[in-house]
Amino acid sequence: MPKDNFGNSYNVTSSGTNSQGNSYDSRDYGSSASNSNAYHYSNTDGSYYYSNSNGSTYHNDGAGGATYTGSDGNGWSTKK
Repeated sequence: MPKDNFGNSYNVTSSGTNSQGNSYDSRDYGSSASNSNAYHYSNTDGSYYYSNSNGSTYHNDGAGGATYTGSDGNGWSTKK
């Protein structure tokens, strides 16, 4: 069973690549997770996005910028 960056195990419930070459996977963390149906996508331009099991989100724009939002709504952003 794979683990995420937080060390939490998950099952991949679906995954694929669209016609533009961007890939995604949906992740089931089980009923005890704040966000049991999380997902990740990765784009050919180097950007990627995580919707995490703890309810947080992370987006990297592939050009040096990133945005994180915690499950409490607080977060940070960097732009290059």
